[in-house]
Amino acid sequence: MARETKAPAQGPEKCGDVVARLEEVVKRLEGGELSLEDSLKAFEEGVGLVRRGERMLSEAEKRIEQLLAEDGADRAAPLELGPAPQDPRRPAAQKGRAEPDDDTPF
Repeated sequence: MARETKAPAQGPEKCGDVVARLEEVVKRLEGGELSLEDSLKAFEEGVGLVRRGERMLSEAEKRIEQLLAEDGADRAAPLELGPAPQDPRRPAAQKGRAEPDDDTPF
C-alpha cells in the first residue's frame, strides 16, 4: 500500500505576513470556540509559523553579519534586551507573589 505524502503548505513569504497570520491563529485559539481537533490544527499551524519566522530572522541576521564583515569591520554585536514590557491585560506583579510561568488557561 503506497503511503501518500502531502506537499508542504505554502505559507506567508514575508516576515510581516508570518506575524500577521500568527496573530490571527492566536486570536482564533483564544476565542475558545474551536473544537479540540480544530484547536490542535490551529496550534500546529502556529508552531509552524513560529519556526518559519525564526528561520527568516536567522537568515536575515546571517546576511547582516556577512554584509558587515564584507565592509571590513566586524561591527555585529548581540542585541541586549531590557526587561519585557508589562502586558496591559495582566495586573502588575505584587511584591511577594510569584508570576505564573505561562499563560496556559488550564
